[in-house]
Amino acid sequence: MDKIMNIDELIKDLKYDEKGLIPVVVQDYKTGKVLMLAYMNEEALKKTIETGEAWYFSRSRNALWHKGETSGHFQKVIDIAVDCDKDTILLLVEQVGVACHTGNFSCFYRAKNSGDSFLFYLEKFLKDRKEKLPGESYSAKLFKEGKDRILQKLGEEIVETIIAGMKNNRNDFIYESSDLLFHLIVALIEEDIELKDIIEELIRRHRA
Repeated sequence: MDKIMNIDELIKDLKYDEKGLIPVVVQDYKTGKVLMLAYMNEEALKKTIETGEAWYFSRSRNALWHKGETSGHFQKVIDIAVDCDKDTILLLVEQVGVACHTGNFSCFYRAKNSGDSFLFYLEKFLKDRKEKLPGESYSAKLFKEGKDRILQKLGEEIVETIIAGMKNNRNDFIYESSDLLFHLIVALIEEDIELKDIIEELIRRHRA
């Protein structure tokens, strides 16, 4: 919350609707997944900034709503942004528990790939390969061969990426970097480490 220097400056000239509400897109800071769409009035926004936890305005109950107050699934605010037209707020949060009342992490769970970015989709795809080990799959073959072979391939891809970078060939560097990232995800899965664990560590370093 230290990025928000002045409450009045943040909420100045926001374009609330005729009922005094503004839509809020809520995004998980670790995965980038959109969690929910809610609404705030000016008081809810002020409480969100002051407490560091998400407050909304419930249109059905016509009252302020502290997210997680009854469920324990709080949203700890990492950052707040306002769009260019000042009629929508983006809330970046650390989601405690799940965001959706259905028990799903995101309210947008009906999306084709559960709303994930491609890297998270790839991670889930490779986890499925490790579990099912289909015979014709290259990734399944790696998992069958085990940790030593996976790390050997990762080492080979590191070297090939370095060589491509030294040659100053952009296309080759992109190609080899893609191979490197693929094999890194395979190695992480083999070690039971998730992409969100890496993101969390990077965020921790950024904050230090």
